[in-house]
Amino acid sequence: MMRPQHVPVLLDEVIEYLNVRPGGVIADATLGLAGHSSEIARRLGPKGKLIAFDRDPEAMELAKARLEELRAELGNEMPEVKLIPRAFSTAASEIEPASLDGLLADIGVSSLQLDEAHRGFSFRADGPLDMRMDPRSELTAEQVVNQEDENELANLIYEFGEERRSRRIARAIVRARPITTTAELARVVSAAAPTINRSERGQIHPATRTFQALRIYVNDELGEIGKLLESAPSLLKPEGRLVVISFHSLEDRLVKDAFREAGRSEVYEVLTKKPVTAGEEEERRNPRSRSAKLRAAMKL
Repeated sequence: MMRPQHVPVLLDEVIEYLNVRPGGVIADATLGLAGHSSEIARRLGPKGKLIAFDRDPEAMELAKARLEELRAELGNEMPEVKLIPRAFSTAASEIEPASLDGLLADIGVSSLQLDEAHRGFSFRADGPLDMRMDPRSELTAEQVVNQEDENELANLIYEFGEERRSRRIARAIVRARPITTTAELARVVSAAAPTINRSERGQIHPATRTFQALRIYVNDELGEIGKLLESAPSLLKPEGRLVVISFHSLEDRLVKDAFREAGRSEVYEVLTKKPVTAGEEEERRNPRSRSAKLRAAMKL
């Protein structure tokens, strides 16, 4: 399998806020292509341990190859690595309580998933309406698009895509059924709601929010984030760090609210009063970093 180019977002900031130290134990809840994990592993050293989760088998195989290359480079300086090919919601059965010095979650769709047409995540390349991060799961975007009733479809597009024109879009989708490819769906949505609003025109494709909504729904992404935020305090040592990178407002709101509540109840000290974002140079180098928001907290 050809390895896609991968640039980890906010890498320096992740390392800083995780406070990675030699001999530490760090978990990466969303391994992806091991961009963040590779740099973490370099800093953990031979007495450290990296635990990494990913429910996407394609990503896991590529990450394994990348980490094996790193092992060849570092030799005896490589930390212990445990790779778990499942979603992070299984962490409670895989990680000892109060054993982590740091926990990272880079939430959302990966470059691999977006760039591979056969995965069906993007309207920019025609492919099947799939959108499953874990191809072993049953629900696909095609099933949602073609089987949900109009009202339920409108509600999920509004809730998970924050799309104000959801009822108009849902009506058009129902009338155009069956829809089986990303290009078909993008055309239907674009015809039903061809512009966003004056301030955003030209900056966002009309189907962006509908595709986002379907992806979040199919993969229960907000549920997974909720489970991560719920389990993190029990897995972290005192002074252990939780670092979360989100890419849209629904994710960031969940993280912000969880951190605020945990700060009030003295579970965490919140380290980022405002979300950390990419600088101009990183945005030029990696356009996908523009929407990234990093929040960090320390277990008390």
